Amino acid sequence: MFNIPTNRRSLFGAALLPLAPGVASAQEAWPARSPRFIVPGPAGGAGDVIARIVMERVGARIGQPIVIENRAGAGTNIGMTVLARSPADGYTIGLASIASHAVNITLYKNMPFDPVRDFAPVTLMALVPNLMVVPASLPIQTVADFIAYARTRPGQINFGSVGAGSSQHLAGAQFSQATGIEMQHIPYTNGGQMNTDLIENRVQVLFQSVSAVTELAKAGRMRPLAVTGMERAPAFPEVPTLREAGVDIVSTGWFGVLAPAGTPEPILERLFQETTAVLREPEIAARIIAGGSVPQPSASRAAFAAFMAAETARWRPVVVATGASVD
Repeated sequence: MFNIPTNRRSLFGAALLPLAPGVASAQEAWPARSPRFIVPGPAGGAGDVIARIVMERVGARIGQPIVIENRAGAGTNIGMTVLARSPADGYTIGLASIASHAVNITLYKNMPFDPVRDFAPVTLMALVPNLMVVPASLPIQTVADFIAYARTRPGQINFGSVGAGSSQHLAGAQFSQATGIEMQHIPYTNGGQMNTDLIENRVQVLFQSVSAVTELAKAGRMRPLAVTGMERAPAFPEVPTLREAGVDIVSTGWFGVLAPAGTPEPILERLFQETTAVLREPEIAARIIAGGSVPQPSASRAAFAAFMAAETARWRPVVVATGASVD
């Protein structure tokens, strides 16, 4: 399929791909060195954890370690700008998310990149449902209890998120719009502080990633009411989905893989094949599920592009209705 020199083929088989003319020397094959993987968020976040689990295994399959580089800030725009402006040679790839490739184009007045034109889709990796939690000190046991509680306290209910356009913010905004409950959005730069403020009732509800609150919820310091995804979370099988609890919405974050636009097709296809194969490995899938996410490899690179387009259209009216805007 690829024009691999005989000596390379005998040593590595299909492990190396020749680069397109003009991308590197005619003798160099991809990957001849370690690619870097841009995570546009902090170390330890849900996307960072998934990226490290998956890319460690992808690196083993392609014969070169993939180096994770965290470039957080501006609601993922800093890291995504780095990725968009990197050489399209297969040595810089990165993490797409609901923020970077579904929300920010509506939220930000001045985007430093075009989320469609400047990137080449590879694959979706995982869906990330959130857990709706409230302080254990409140007399609330169910979603219906929360709705009744909030309706008697207009303007007094705060919900936190890790920033405008995050999956936590969108879940809260969608819940507010669906129930007619007035809630004030409090953005945080530190997820740990946000959890502390919930426990101490400075914010009354969070739609937080499952992995970020599992230990606190199981210790009784906050009370889980519902899961925002399509199915119940394995860590909380007794907790209903929002739909089961009577609020007909699904709000799920997600993470995927992108490369700069213009990356050679053989490299993109290799990345797609290796990443989706890793996501289907039982051990890797189990680790992702244990963290509260759902492995979701795309059927094709075109399918991932279509998914991102649909997500952009889906969340645009939600963002517009919040009135949120970032210069």
